[in-house]
Amino acid sequence: MSLGLALVFFIVGSPSIAHEDGTVRPQSLLREIVQGMPKGGTQEVSVLTASIKPGDKTVFPTHRFPVTVYVPEGAFTLELEGREPTTVKAGQAMVEPPNVRMTGYNRSGTEPLRVQIFYVSDPDKPFLDPIN
Repeated sequence: MSLGLALVFFIVGSPSIAHEDGTVRPQSLLREIVQGMPKGGTQEVSVLTASIKPGDKTVFPTHRFPVTVYVPEGAFTLELEGREPTTVKAGQAMVEPPNVRMTGYNRSGTEPLRVQIFYVSDPDKPFLDPIN
């Protein structure tokens, strides 16, 4: 399991499972094999958050490495170039592949959207690579 996905289980505060002995163990929210992770001896972990107003969208970037997105509130619609749109609802997570043009939307006319983003990269590399 990649470091980025492991972070989803512990940082986000996903639902946990309490056991009879009083210990809490994380519940798996997402598990996915990914390609394109940094291969150097050192990686940088970034945890970002964004609030997207009803009807707003993200910029049209690519990312150099996979991005894990968790949606605590609202519904996030992601349009990846050459693929059908995907909607991730509150309590769900997804992995965005690297080097694919994409735009994210809050398609709701009334409901806010919050996303939490987990990104593992080579040190000092930008999160977004804008499309010119």
